[in-house]
Amino acid sequence: MYDTAARQRALDLHASGLTFSQVSRATGISRYAVRQWTTEPNPRKPADCPVPSGRPSPSVPRADYGYLLGLYLGDGCISEGRRSVHALRIACGDAWPGLIDECERAMATVMPRNKVTRVRAVGHTSLVSTSKHWPCLFPQHGPGPKHRRRIALEPWQQEIVDAHPWEFLRGLIHSDGCRFTNWTTRTVGGVQKRYEYPRYFFTNTSTDIVRLFTDTLDSVGVRWKSVTRPTGTVNVSVARKACVALMDAHIGPKH
Repeated sequence: MYDTAARQRALDLHASGLTFSQVSRATGISRYAVRQWTTEPNPRKPADCPVPSGRPSPSVPRADYGYLLGLYLGDGCISEGRRSVHALRIACGDAWPGLIDECERAMATVMPRNKVTRVRAVGHTSLVSTSKHWPCLFPQHGPGPKHRRRIALEPWQQEIVDAHPWEFLRGLIHSDGCRFTNWTTRTVGGVQKRYEYPRYFFTNTSTDIVRLFTDTLDSVGVRWKSVTRPTGTVNVSVARKACVALMDAHIGPKH
């Protein structure tokens, strides 16, 4: 059987203009199942869904959504409560109070009718907002850790990332990345001098999320290198001076 996220992805792809056969090839779901879903009501799809037909309504703020999408893919999760109400939780380290404020602002902007609550724990604060619409806005929601399942953007999400790549990158860096300063020493004219140079790092275990990050870096002209650790974690670094300066202009360090 197919879970709710798989069903909704298939319906959204069909609503975007793909045929039953094309949806089947893209998702691995049978043409019969897709056809049947399009002719019967979906009790899990709210009538006032912000993504009613494969494209978000004008009320969804694109730039803020791109930033929140990056945060969700890094440190977010969605859990189901009573009466099909879902809770979006994004964990933010207490070392960066500005990040906590920015995450709260983005959640409140994307879902303005719903309260954002701060839940404090040791070393971090989770921003929590409940709504029946969160799975509609983040169809990547599904059972199990993100690195153990396929993570791919819907066409409408990719359109937002293409239009607002820096906001998406900023969300990913703020969740699973950082900007820090390396240093080294060199002997020049018999005198040892210390040289410092900044760089950006992004670390994630999901190869799909890493690919979304590096593809977006490519789209804005940022050069990068990656290293896969024995644990499976992938580290992506940006160290070229011009590229770091470009990221400083659009992202900057967490605060």
